[in-house]
Amino acid sequence: MQNFIFHAYTKMLFGKDQIEQLPEVMDAYGKTVLLVYGGGSIKKNGIYDKVYSLLKNWNIIELSGVEPNPRITTVREGVRLCKEHNVDVILAVGGGSTIDCSKVIAAGAYYDKDPWDLVLDGSLIKEVLPIVTILTLAATGSEMNKNAVISNLETNEKFGTSSRLMIPQASILDPTYLYTLPAIQTAAGTADIMSHIFEAYFSREKDAFIQDRFSEGILKACIKYCKIALQEPDNYEARANLMWASSMALNGLTGSGKEHSWTCHPIEHELSAFYDITHGVGLAIVTPRWMRYILNQDTVDQFVTYGHNVWDLPMEEDKFAMAHKAIDKTEEFFKEIGIPMTLSEVGIDDSKIEIMAEKAVKFGGLENAYVSLKKEDVINILKNCLS
Repeated sequence: MQNFIFHAYTKMLFGKDQIEQLPEVMDAYGKTVLLVYGGGSIKKNGIYDKVYSLLKNWNIIELSGVEPNPRITTVREGVRLCKEHNVDVILAVGGGSTIDCSKVIAAGAYYDKDPWDLVLDGSLIKEVLPIVTILTLAATGSEMNKNAVISNLETNEKFGTSSRLMIPQASILDPTYLYTLPAIQTAAGTADIMSHIFEAYFSREKDAFIQDRFSEGILKACIKYCKIALQEPDNYEARANLMWASSMALNGLTGSGKEHSWTCHPIEHELSAFYDITHGVGLAIVTPRWMRYILNQDTVDQFVTYGHNVWDLPMEEDKFAMAHKAIDKTEEFFKEIGIPMTLSEVGIDDSKIEIMAEKAVKFGGLENAYVSLKKEDVINILKNCLS
């Protein structure tokens, strides 16, 4: 196991009606708030009005319309508002896109140049406005981590940046806020959670026993509770477990001591950079094809462990046969929860595969991934995703 520092300081207020504690939380940071949210669902479900009633003594500035793949243009507008109104604290109400956007806004408020610089180089982040989140979608884990992913449509680029300074100070997680999610968002969010686990679980490090058992438990929770949430959208147990899985999957708990470049995320970032598809859908399409592509003598044992501990497959003498069954189970699960499983189904053809593969390798550090990939490897994986 590699050396690591585990630092998860976000105050997590988990459970029904925890929003009632919002004034106490916000009071520590100042009275001028930038309220950041997406397409307006928080007005339909009552969260918007609740925030205003609880923060009646605060000066609230709004930034609405954050995109599902948040754009640098929206970040720039948020930075402008922060500087113009001397914002003290950012309140992000939404899913990972809203929170990611808020993180880079919070950093950009203390940066004199274009905030896209902070996406390209997280080391430029020296100071950040405090961030509080109210989570409405279980997916990215952004409510408890240092990461943000931002898109630049002018350059067809989608990059992740990170800084410990961007970790939210506090996050409110009420599972009832997930009740009204469209089914595809529940499914895609679950795929995203699982992909965060896969990126660390499939690792060259062989002695991170604790991290792998944590990972398997979170994966089993996703598999169990996603189907229940789809069948019973207001099942509190299912929503609570998925919401907590989101936070635990990417707060450092499962990946500490197993540092290496991710694989499916850099590949998917190119898909959504060029085609603006839902992140979790792209990950679900890519993941089983990547798994099959990198299955070899060096990786088969981890796939056997995965199949046995996560999918409860009986041990077999033929390790490769068992590994293939585990991968098949993964793909079947994504199909069962309603995710389209080919690029053709989401309107993507082979016309940009070469440039996407080139950029994934160039910017994703795929030579340092679990199994090192070159441009031709990514091309083959993406071609396998077409049908």
